[in-house]
Amino acid sequence: MSETAAPARGAVGKPGDANRWKALVFIALAQLMVVLDATIVNIALPSAQTDLGISDGNRQWVVTAYALAFGGLLLFGGRVADLWGRKRAFVTGLTGFALASALGGAATSGAMMFGARALQGVFGALLAPAALSLLAVMFTDAKERAKAFGIYGAIAGGGGAVGFILGGVLTEYLDWRWTFFVNIPFAIVAALGAYFVVREPEGGRNRSPLDIPGVVLSTLGLVSLVYGFTRAESDGWSDAVTVSLFVASAVLLIAFAVTESRVKAPLLPLRVVTDRNRGGIYLSLGIAIIAMFGTFLFLTYYLQVVKGFTPIQTGLAFLPMVVGMMVGSTQIGTRLMTRLPARMLMAPGFVVAAVGMLLMTGLEIGSSYASTILPAMLLLGLGMGTAFMPAMSLATLGVEPRDAGVASAMVNTSQQVGGAIGTALLNTIAASATTGYITGHIAGARSGSQRQLVQLQGMVHGYTAAIWFAVGMLLLAAVIVTVFVNAGRPETHVVTTGSDSDQDDELPVPVIAH
Repeated sequence: MSETAAPARGAVGKPGDANRWKALVFIALAQLMVVLDATIVNIALPSAQTDLGISDGNRQWVVTAYALAFGGLLLFGGRVADLWGRKRAFVTGLTGFALASALGGAATSGAMMFGARALQGVFGALLAPAALSLLAVMFTDAKERAKAFGIYGAIAGGGGAVGFILGGVLTEYLDWRWTFFVNIPFAIVAALGAYFVVREPEGGRNRSPLDIPGVVLSTLGLVSLVYGFTRAESDGWSDAVTVSLFVASAVLLIAFAVTESRVKAPLLPLRVVTDRNRGGIYLSLGIAIIAMFGTFLFLTYYLQVVKGFTPIQTGLAFLPMVVGMMVGSTQIGTRLMTRLPARMLMAPGFVVAAVGMLLMTGLEIGSSYASTILPAMLLLGLGMGTAFMPAMSLATLGVEPRDAGVASAMVNTSQQVGGAIGTALLNTIAASATTGYITGHIAGARSGSQRQLVQLQGMVHGYTAAIWFAVGMLLLAAVIVTVFVNAGRPETHVVTTGSDSDQDDELPVPVIAH
């Protein structure tokens, strides 16, 4: 086998083809839109909740409806990207996301809002794996790959900063509806740019028939799992419906795994997840995101409801975390990814994030932002940025071109399902702790102001109880990385890969040096 074989004919990522860097701009812009949407919605949620009359019990569905649809359909979206072509899936996902955002901005009821968020999730499930798999097949040189993923991660982090600030500005000075409408120009520019710039190799497509049983079983299994956590908050862990949902989820996901091991063209080829390193990445990312998503929701309400911050002040308060993520991704992850094994970046990153989360367990009504929240956010962002950057690269490294879409989908699935579970689970833990605290202390409150104080204290007590759980999740993610991820530094190696087309193309495929 030649060490310097020519890349696939028409490949965007071939040496000297400047299109791959132009394409990165529009791929990163799409990622910016998705991250922007998530952070904007968090800031706008209190205002939207009041305007649309959404109850406290149902408010999480603004986040969960999106995550359910996104997480449940990501494997299907990744497989469609492999089948259709990643460029077509990318542009279609952007178009649909823009239309769903317009519907969300025009929402007149909670149900309409939840439906719009679910539609955003559906098209996001097509968009996200297509974007990440385009990066995976375009950037195959180890150093170029590190740089591309660093830029991608930095822009994603920048999207968080823009989202927090822009969400505050739009909510405070215009209306929360503009936090949805703002997605539309981003989607249009990214779709047009991708249409004219991206050129992907045909040989990387997977033209096998669609695995319909796999689609049905995986989607129903993941939705049942997340909805089970959601039901637990309002009806209790021992409620018959809650237990039934968990049992159904286990049965469906086991049936999915059995089906995938037997069908000729599986939705999720088991070779993608049984690889020790990729399996460890997917599991650790999902667990870490469980810790992060719920915490974001709690901090938003703590700052606005308990501390009385305006939406703009809340957005600015999150900036240290975003700065930490950008530094961790571009200055630590990018520089060290080609010099150190991934676990030497990921495990310490998760531990640093856990230390930041640990500082937030000391939150009280009178806690100072500068002494408690600011250092916690810096450490959380720095740790997560350092861990996520090599994780995203390693999770798609060395996969066969025909599996690039579904491998990318698994990265997003672990994050989105983890986010949905995190929001529901941590919300349940916080609500239970809050109820217990108020029940035990309200009897001693004689005046209205004292009762209000007890309620605020109960709210903060609930938040810190959930954050303790999040600390444990981050430490568990560090342990999983240490045990499972044993890959060395990435190197570039050229292998010959067969395709479903008439010819065999030689693609430069990065592999891991042990």
